[in-house]
Amino acid sequence: MPINLPKISKQILSKDIYCTLSKNFTSIQPIWLPIQMRWMNNLYRTFHDYEKFMIIIYLMVKTFDYYSKNFVKLNYDEFFSQNEIEVETLNVMEISNALNIPKETTRRKINELEKLGAIKKSNKKIIIDRNAWPSIKPEETMKNMSYFLSTLSKIIFEEGFMSQPVDSNLIVRAVKDNFSFVWKLYYDMQMPMLLMFKKIHGDLETFHVHGVCLGNQALNAQKIDTSEMSKTLYLEKYFFGDRQEFSGVNAMSISDITGIPRATVMRKLNKLVKGKFLTIDSKKHYSTNKGVHKKELLIVQNNTFINLSKFAARIYNLSLMKDN
Repeated sequence: MPINLPKISKQILSKDIYCTLSKNFTSIQPIWLPIQMRWMNNLYRTFHDYEKFMIIIYLMVKTFDYYSKNFVKLNYDEFFSQNEIEVETLNVMEISNALNIPKETTRRKINELEKLGAIKKSNKKIIIDRNAWPSIKPEETMKNMSYFLSTLSKIIFEEGFMSQPVDSNLIVRAVKDNFSFVWKLYYDMQMPMLLMFKKIHGDLETFHVHGVCLGNQALNAQKIDTSEMSKTLYLEKYFFGDRQEFSGVNAMSISDITGIPRATVMRKLNKLVKGKFLTIDSKKHYSTNKGVHKKELLIVQNNTFINLSKFAARIYNLSLMKDN
């Protein structure tokens, strides 16, 4: 029986996806931001420490790279059939440089991961033990990302860059069938975003708190205004303008959403207000502070959309090839 080879002329291009993201920013941002924040919530709750999880991500990506270079592809069930994953190396200086974490802090975090049992050293082997994680399988993340990509595909289809939308169930199947390959792409998309925001905010707890405030404004903007407008007008009106259109979010709500202790949330909010990322009103609600950090935040947002476009293109093409 003849094999249907992939039609190269039908491939989805990342530049077309990026064009769609930019053009339809007002309808995409309110979906994308909450999904990213839910991922951040799960990331924090795993170890209650972002840097520990970033170290785990880094080691996982190294392992996925090793699989790929040696033509090993594991599906979802194969990957999770084993609770222990062998890591090629554990170089403190390399991890420190890659994640922008001080060397001694990196060493301390690795030692803490060893005490938790998440990292084990056995007969010169480095093992990641998923039994030590409160949450192992990324079911929720896959579901949220597949929903987002399916929704985005409908907009791409309407823009004329795709011959048909991609069903979320098809995306989930493609991800699960190619899990070790896809999840490396997913981490490759997310890690630069984390590192860029860490550089701006100083730490990821502060970024997480700020992100919840941004997400709150995106959702409120969607509720009160469904009109089409340019990305520039949308950001000026609801994020960087002089006039606040709606109430912000309070510290208790941020703590409940993120899982970060309220005392820590308060410290980060005070830092964000002092740094002019946020403003506080008489009801102690926090919202974005005009355009003080507009330029640097938009640079990160643009780079994130570039990486999202590359990731989405790979997943769409993989899904459509599977469908064929």
